[in-house]
Amino acid sequence: MTERQQSVATESVTTVIVAGGANLAIALAKVVAGVLSGSAAMLSEAAHSFADTTTEVLLYVALRRGARPADESHPFGHGRSAFVWALLAALFTFVAGGGFAVTHGVNTILNGEAPGNPTVSYIVLAIAFVLESVSLTQSVRQTRRAARRWRTPSLRFLRLTSDTTLKAIVLEDVAALIGLVIAGAGIGASHASGNSFWDGLASVLIGLLLLVVAVVLARANISLLIGQAMPLEARDGVLAILRATPHVNAVYELYTQQLGIGNVLVAARVGFVDTVTAGDVQRACELGEQSLRAAFPTIKQVFLDPTGASS
Repeated sequence: MTERQQSVATESVTTVIVAGGANLAIALAKVVAGVLSGSAAMLSEAAHSFADTTTEVLLYVALRRGARPADESHPFGHGRSAFVWALLAALFTFVAGGGFAVTHGVNTILNGEAPGNPTVSYIVLAIAFVLESVSLTQSVRQTRRAARRWRTPSLRFLRLTSDTTLKAIVLEDVAALIGLVIAGAGIGASHASGNSFWDGLASVLIGLLLLVVAVVLARANISLLIGQAMPLEARDGVLAILRATPHVNAVYELYTQQLGIGNVLVAARVGFVDTVTAGDVQRACELGEQSLRAAFPTIKQVFLDPTGASS
């Protein structure tokens, strides 16, 4: 692993730990506030934070498992195991977080009691908003640094990156802040009207928000597990580099695949002019591989199949 790779991996672990610590502290505070106030939205927010905390643990495992080196049984490394653990994290968010919040909210709408004193809930929501903002700041900072390395806008990088742990943390932090606003509005409306319907509705909306995040993350990880290619722009860049390599007159086939977080395989059938020697072909392939690795640090495996111009 290069120094840059180690730096990126360490930054991802730091982001996961910061998010996990913040979520655990927030979850405990929300449970206390939910019990004292009797708020369904607050208890749903507690489930949200506990789900996020468990998700961070699974994402931490994903980073550690995915970073294991290649061996005889896994010659391309264990990178895809990160996608498995990240998928489990998304499913946990779907079931434990979203499922609990929706069902608890519906139950409150149908059978809810008069809301209690919301003061504690407001205090906890305010503290949670600050802590979640700190976590989001860390994840956004990492996203911007990575986007600058790839010379692409942050949102586009986040959509296309194979670093599903970073994607999960950013989406969960954004969802957490939105959920806090929804919970505050629901608690406030219930307290003002004396009707627990609004508190229950807030709980349902928080649950639906979690379900949307879980589905987005699950789809991203499933695509990567199946064998997702590099983004189209990056693939075009690979083609341009190969075509610019000395003695190359065509690239007949190009295959790329994400083998893990920051680990891409490139395989291509490359056409050379008929007049080149075997030594020229070897040097051109070495130069092409070096150029690809320099332009795209995530490319770790390169396989070039030299082919004559008449093939």
